[in-house]
Amino acid sequence: MKLSQFKFDLPINLIAQHPSKQRDESRLMVVHKDTGKIEHKIFKDVMTYFDDKDVIIVNNTKVFPARLYGRKEKTGARIEVFLLRELSKPNRLWDVIVDPARKIRVGNKLYFGDNDELVAEVIDNTTSRGRTIRFLFDGNEQEFKTVLDSMGETPLPKYIKRKPDEEDRERYQTVYAKYEGAVAAPTAGLHFSRELIKRMEIKGVKFAEVTLHTGLGTFRPIEVEDLSKHKMDAEYFNVDEYACDIVNKGIQEKRKICSVGTTTLRALESSVTARGLLKPEAGWTNLFIHPPFNFSIANSLITNLHLPKTSLLIMVAAFAGYDLAMEAYQTAIKEKYHFFSYGDAMLVV
Repeated sequence: MKLSQFKFDLPINLIAQHPSKQRDESRLMVVHKDTGKIEHKIFKDVMTYFDDKDVIIVNNTKVFPARLYGRKEKTGARIEVFLLRELSKPNRLWDVIVDPARKIRVGNKLYFGDNDELVAEVIDNTTSRGRTIRFLFDGNEQEFKTVLDSMGETPLPKYIKRKPDEEDRERYQTVYAKYEGAVAAPTAGLHFSRELIKRMEIKGVKFAEVTLHTGLGTFRPIEVEDLSKHKMDAEYFNVDEYACDIVNKGIQEKRKICSVGTTTLRALESSVTARGLLKPEAGWTNLFIHPPFNFSIANSLITNLHLPKTSLLIMVAAFAGYDLAMEAYQTAIKEKYHFFSYGDAMLVV
């Protein structure tokens, strides 16, 4: 398929700038694959679509405060440093993106904090805006993490045109987040409240957890018209045996198996046996899912509403079917659903 097939006009006012007042009270569009029927609900109604022994799989990655602001030595120029991933804990080496990149060269030092509590040295170029930096810090690992956390901002995507606040520290994080490593929230999971999960568990719905640390590659613009030529950035994932037992039992009993989010879906499809079951695996995946694609694990999907020409929208179209997915998106625009990270949700069943 072609990238241009995933273009649509999205009014800028439909990109959500704040989360809904209550996690489980955002809107929910329900899209039925077999009939093409589209329903309009509130997210907490999602539980009416699942029964005893159905399985819901979530991504338990945890977002860390990845955006730092420092200044360049000598000139004092303000520099944004976006932490991508830690390369070496003992050496405090990190992959980062810097902005403006043209001002930052190998050998430069960057200073953070009012009293320069933290210093970093640029030691390598990786991509046009990418750098490898070494933090120069004398304290222990916990002290270093405390300083990073205190200086870092919640990494809200650039489409949210405001500064992060205290509410974002909690709301740009799922209630089941466990393992730190994501620079973007698995946003479909933001709609689940603890109360909703508990009510679904009482109903008999089984929850399984996998981990995929969402990187910026998920949001990197696709720059090729032929989708088969697009290369995804690799992201770390982990599927453990306990999750596999829950999911495979559901598959064998022909239950609903629901992936919460496209990140969860990538982790699942990166860890499939020849018999179409989930297997324990940990590693890096650069799987790019685009139509046509045969999904092995999930038969339903909860997802947010994504921006035009993104890998996330393309994956949803692979799951729901291109025509139905694009029809659903036109319906969402007409009905003034909110899009993107803090926006409303879609259930494909």
